[in-house]
Amino acid sequence: MPIRPVCAAAIAAFMTFGVPSGSAARVQQHPTPPDVDAVLARLDDLYRSKSSIARMEVIVTSPRSTRTMRLKAWTRGEDEALIVIEAPPREEGTATLRVGANLWNFLPRIARTIRVPPSMMLGSWMGTDFTNDDLVKESSMHKDFASRIDRRSDAPQGWWLRLDVRPGIVGRWARIDILLDEAELPVEEHHFDRKGRLARVITFDEIKTLGGRRLPSHMTLTPVDTPGQRTEMRYLEAQFNVALPDDTFSLSRLERGK
Repeated sequence: MPIRPVCAAAIAAFMTFGVPSGSAARVQQHPTPPDVDAVLARLDDLYRSKSSIARMEVIVTSPRSTRTMRLKAWTRGEDEALIVIEAPPREEGTATLRVGANLWNFLPRIARTIRVPPSMMLGSWMGTDFTNDDLVKESSMHKDFASRIDRRSDAPQGWWLRLDVRPGIVGRWARIDILLDEAELPVEEHHFDRKGRLARVITFDEIKTLGGRRLPSHMTLTPVDTPGQRTEMRYLEAQFNVALPDDTFSLSRLERGK
């Protein structure tokens, strides 16, 4: 919502994997670091773009149980998002709307819309390991973090990027490390809290073409301090840069849940 996904990485013009055999040795001997600013700008829009519609499956695993949800999400720019649970039946119609700095949840079982205060933006979203911020993409890696190439990775071949939060930015993470493969697609993210402790790891896999983009369709978020706990998000379908009705990001649409 990303997922993270929030939590993401770049696609360089949706390039395909691999290089011709004649150039493989040169790439390995003289690897060229990616343009960090360009990578992070694409990171922020990898699953969102100017506008998007997507369907996702979310699986929450704990030592005691496993819970699966199907979601549909609409986004426009950085400030508007609507996420609706389509399954299981007992949660169908439960929805989250974000417009600017405002966030609301609609709970159909009690027919009530609840505004989420800013202090809860980093809280769990619908019982998953993702936060409200992860799902609505409130923070921006490009704007909120100072970034640099940290080191070369050999397995897989690629690069580790290091992002340190800029002074004055309020948020949960002091630092994020991102591993990109040679195609500048994300492999892992390591998130460090304000005390510098590793708090969670996100892995990316199952590369697919969705909405004309080649991207990781599956991500797994594992909190470091909770053994046996994880949340998986799998993109089932996606469309990017689509025209959306004016009322898509309204309270009336939130309460309709469709």
